[in-house]
Parts: sequence; structure tokens; C-alpha cells
Amino acid sequence: MLYFSMTFCASNFPGCGVAHFLGLMNGPWATLIVRELLGGPLRFGEIKNRLTGISAHTLTNSLRKFEDHGLLTRTVYPEIPPRVVYELTPTGQELRTVLNSMNDWALSVPALPQTPDAASAR
Repeated sequence: MLYFSMTFCASNFPGCGVAHFLGLMNGPWATLIVRELLGGPLRFGEIKNRLTGISAHTLTNSLRKFEDHGLLTRTVYPEIPPRVVYELTPTGQELRTVLNSMNDWALSVPALPQTPDAASAR
């Protein structure tokens, strides 16, 4: 039996800004993490508590990826216990207009009516 991967890879679309954006914001958690950090610096536990259902693994990987790409800074304070704070860089802050536009667009799209038949057909 053959299996085909349907994984998105931004490198398959060189020179495409949208593909690059989607590669950075891989998955719904990424945009929600940025949304939370737009309100100001947060610690790991604060972000995790605000995003019900996100795993520590997913949050850690996303934060590392954002740091590697210059979207956020990770500051470790020499305290006991250590305090680590995540904050968007100016480049990360530029995502505010993107997320606001996504929000405005999504709220303008009419919701599909939920009927008992439609819900059970899915």
C-alpha cells in the first residue's frame, strides 16, 4: 500500500511570501501564540495557560522556531527559580496587522447554519 505525504513545505514555493509566512506560522497554534504575545511579554506557563489544549512540546517548538527567525526574544533572568520571558521583536509585532486582518475577514464570513442533519452528516 502506498502512502503520500500531504505535508506543506514552504521550500516547494521559492520566492513566495505567502508560502514563507505559512511555513513560519505552521499550524493554528502558531498564530494563537503570537496573538497572546501581542499583549506583551509572557512566561511559558502564562502562554500555556491561555492556550487551553496546547502541549508543552508544541509550545516549546513554536517558541524556538519564532526565536530562530527573529520573531521573539527569550530572556532568562538569573533568579532562583529561573524566570524566562518571551516577547515579540519589532518584526514579530508587525504580525499584528496580519492577525487583525485575518480576524476581521473571518468575522465577516457568514457562519454556516447548523442543522441536526448537517452536523450528523460530517
